[in-house]
Amino acid sequence: MAPPAADIDIQSPPEVNTTFPTKTLAGHSSASRLSGPLKYSGSLDSYEQLDFTAVIGREFPELQVSEILHDDTKIRDLAVLVSERGVVFFRNQNLNIDDQKLLGQRLGELTGKPETSKLHRHALSNSKRGIAVDENGRLDDEVSIISSEQNRKFYADRYTHLSKQLASNGWHADITFEHIPSDYAILKIIQPPADAGGDTLWASGYEAYDRLSPNFQKLAEGLTATHYQPGFVKVKDAFGEELIDDYRGAPENKGLDFTAEHPLIRTNPVTGWKSLFGAGQQVEAGWINGVTERESQILKEYFKQLIAENHDLQVRFRWNKNDLAIWDNRSVFHTATNDYVGQRQGNRVVSLGEKPFFDPNSKSRREALGLLK
Repeated sequence: MAPPAADIDIQSPPEVNTTFPTKTLAGHSSASRLSGPLKYSGSLDSYEQLDFTAVIGREFPELQVSEILHDDTKIRDLAVLVSERGVVFFRNQNLNIDDQKLLGQRLGELTGKPETSKLHRHALSNSKRGIAVDENGRLDDEVSIISSEQNRKFYADRYTHLSKQLASNGWHADITFEHIPSDYAILKIIQPPADAGGDTLWASGYEAYDRLSPNFQKLAEGLTATHYQPGFVKVKDAFGEELIDDYRGAPENKGLDFTAEHPLIRTNPVTGWKSLFGAGQQVEAGWINGVTERESQILKEYFKQLIAENHDLQVRFRWNKNDLAIWDNRSVFHTATNDYVGQRQGNRVVSLGEKPFFDPNSKSRREALGLLK
């Protein structure tokens, strides 16, 4: 069921943030513009919807997102639902690529993202690979192409149904190696594999935080993690592929080091809830700061275990052609399932959000929903 409507004026723009930390670059703020969490107004209650699990995932089985695309009230409510539920699914959508890009930008703008945060330009999965984003052969750097053929070429040991790697090694949130990472991501699968397989799984970072003991929560809240992605440079060196090394959707996102330090526990400004953030593949080559190398390794292994081995904080989605998923990268992890032989392709639009922060006054999901005894 949808959350109850709240008595707020959602027509007004987000209030300027006066409490969340602010980092400036060249005179601009990279902080969220919200002064506090947003409330769902109930504008989407008339549409059929169902929750996949108690913790994560919701589906609108009949709604065409194109019908509400220019309704700011409903798009803002959609963003709030995505941030609360982690990921929201839509079936057989007619959104074209321009609609998808507009939706990606508006989800963030209507929920207070910095004015300088636009759509991400992926360093590797961009127009330089020559893969069209529509039937007219269009190339677009603001669309990340999710291509099984490209992945098999660059990462043959991982993206094959014959791989001997643990599938659970793939859990990650998008582009956390950027100084200004993603808030919302939108993936539309335009070519599912002809054979079975190709599902995607998402896991709740909110619930992962709530699985920690109070003492471990306190420890994690005082730490940061360095996120590092060396894979792109390896592809550049091995295959001679050109990478985008300048502006990647925000002034801070440039260069080829692909390294950024973020709080281990992150506050989502839309919900005000705490989430495990520095975990999974994005810190596999990185580290936890302020502890010994061995302690960093132990913490990384345990946090990944929380995500991968708790199936009750996960949701699994089987794609059909033109299905759409929207998720909040601040608060969920996801992983692909590479169990198919055929080709699979999707268009992913990734919005950039605020500089990650931890607010010690924020609440856990269970606390906010009154689930703690």
